[in-house]
Amino acid sequence: MAPTIKNLPETLLIGKKVRMNFLNNRTQELWKSFMPRKKEILNSIGDDLYSVEVYDSLSYFDTFSPANEFDKWAAVKVEDGKSPPEDMEKLTIPSGLYAVFLFKGKASEAPAMYQYILGTWMPSSEYQLDHRPHFAVMGEKHKNNDPDSEEEFWIPIKSKSD
Repeated sequence: MAPTIKNLPETLLIGKKVRMNFLNNRTQELWKSFMPRKKEILNSIGDDLYSVEVYDSLSYFDTFSPANEFDKWAAVKVEDGKSPPEDMEKLTIPSGLYAVFLFKGKASEAPAMYQYILGTWMPSSEYQLDHRPHFAVMGEKHKNNDPDSEEEFWIPIKSKSD
């Protein structure tokens, strides 16, 4: 399963975030609090939803533990970061290279996909992980917890020669 390599321009999002880890996964709680308020974001671009993970350092994956914390975002892309609704924040994803993997399946199958990306594809590719946000774009083919659901996993990369 080969990714498409894309150069992402700087991307501005507005949404909600929670601090969590994989032992205390608060993803459902986050989305349940975000979705009813999504319409309050007046300057959104398109209908895509962004599920973003911001890890404290690149070493997060070197010494991986399910107890390591990170920030998880539920967000939408916006034209500008002016006036986010109350209890929401803006997040800027810096420009850079991404490996984009198409994922089809239930959310419960996603960990196996990430295991493949980080454990198989990355080591055999000409790329290494870069320290920028990881995210999934859930577009019109996303169907919550459906085996036919589709989304894109965007993994930040840079050349191994960098």
